[in-house]
Amino acid sequence: MKKLENKVSIVTGAGAGMGKAIALLFAAEGSKVVAVDINPEGLDALKKEIKAHGGEVTTLLADMAIEADIENMIAVAVNTYGTLDVLVNNAGIMDSFQPTAEVDNSTMERLMKVNFEGPFKAMRSALKVFLAKGQGVIVNNASVAGIKGGAAGTAYTVSKHALIGLTKSTGYLYSKSGIRCNAIATGAVNTNMSQSLDMSKVTPLVNDRIMTGIALNPRFAEPIEIAKVALFLASDDSSFVNGHALVADGAWSVY
Repeated sequence: MKKLENKVSIVTGAGAGMGKAIALLFAAEGSKVVAVDINPEGLDALKKEIKAHGGEVTTLLADMAIEADIENMIAVAVNTYGTLDVLVNNAGIMDSFQPTAEVDNSTMERLMKVNFEGPFKAMRSALKVFLAKGQGVIVNNASVAGIKGGAAGTAYTVSKHALIGLTKSTGYLYSKSGIRCNAIATGAVNTNMSQSLDMSKVTPLVNDRIMTGIALNPRFAEPIEIAKVALFLASDDSSFVNGHALVADGAWSVY
């Protein structure tokens, strides 16, 4: 039997990279997928690929910085498929490695809104469905920057620490309600996320304190490798894993 047979899953940031790999794998494992992104071209390509392999998918344009979009995302899943079983908060944005003294308000606010507040609001809405049915799974795509201080800029580091804290709190508080909540603390992954980086803002301090540690990274993961971790956390294979940040970084953070 497929690992997500007859499940309904939401995957945010599904138009490319890790989100696309997760959506494809979940569909292949029997889940009905609600694929969410801000990129219509990416969603169209994903939909064609899933349909070509006999999967079931509904695509939805949504911005994780907009609460109405988030509420609609949950509603679309329930209205289309009758329920929701798995929420994967994958969508996220990077900073440009700015240290604390160089972070402007708009950068901090934007990263917190997308990387933390968006997943929080999606979880809050999904939990209403999960509590009513007595079960549900949340997988948050975090980062080793959520457990380390030198893997990214201040704003990104803070947003991912907050997301892992939210994961642990949610996993613990709802552990008697049939609900599991875990995070993936990813290392570097081959995605287009780095294209948003403004390398002109990389200062000598960043080169000295962050880039030297990044140089120790043994390799980049492929999106499918992270997708397989997400599948493990979403499926019954991880039935006794809850409130945990599973590190998937090829041993980078062990140093």
